[in-house]
Amino acid sequence: NNLAGLLSSQGLYDQAKSLYKRANFINESALGPEHPNVAPGLNNLAGLLEAQGLYEQAKPLYERSLEIRKKALGEDHPAVATALNNLAELLRAQGDYAGAKPLYERAIEIGEKTLGPNHPNLAIRLNNLAGLLEAQGLYTQAKPLYERAIEIDEKALGPDHPDLATALNNLAELLRAQGKYEDAMPLRKRCIEIGEKALGPEHPDLAVWLNNLAELLRAQGDYAGAKPHYERAIKIWEAALGKDHPNVASGLNNLAGLLESQVGC
Repeated sequence: NNLAGLLSSQGLYDQAKSLYKRANFINESALGPEHPNVAPGLNNLAGLLEAQGLYEQAKPLYERSLEIRKKALGEDHPAVATALNNLAELLRAQGDYAGAKPLYERAIEIGEKTLGPNHPNLAIRLNNLAGLLEAQGLYTQAKPLYERAIEIDEKALGPDHPDLATALNNLAELLRAQGKYEDAMPLRKRCIEIGEKALGPEHPDLAVWLNNLAELLRAQGDYAGAKPHYERAIKIWEAALGKDHPNVASGLNNLAGLLESQVGC
């Protein structure tokens, strides 16, 4: 499982898949098909398949992992909440928002009960549900969930944690989608400050936040302000991910769009 996880993180999915399958076979043979230690292996393989876009293959593995955990650990166990969240994420990726929403809500309910109202895992699930609502255009329902996730992360992780930057970025994106550029701007800038401090100046996540700041500046017509952020994001992605990575292509496309807009002016 551990070696498979390493290979998966490197994008070596085919090699990782065979190791996950072997680990699952060993666990099931040694422990039995309903043992709670079988569930994480199923979840890991499902996550790999999901990353490859093989949603229909991933779904029954997530569902089986969830059922094993419910039966072995009880309906209100934190591991059940994790399984619910993972299945909800898959359904969301498939566009099944109606199917995902009650799973997110149940995962949050379990988290509140078992982990308490200020646990970082709860913040992750609040972010996920808020993202689902935002994708449906339900901005007023999403906003307080994002705000609560930020509050939890500030309290539990501190003011300079990368997870807090992610939560701030999510709220900033919601505000941008609503056209509230002035409200989004300080959140975008704070993401970058946290990223510089916590992750370092060459981290690909920092590039994401730089690109997002550039997008916001571009939307406000500040082309001169946007350009260096696009350029820095591209430089970071090229160094960290390689010149042929999709993020590089996206960044180049964004910069080209900016330059085209300037010509149009």
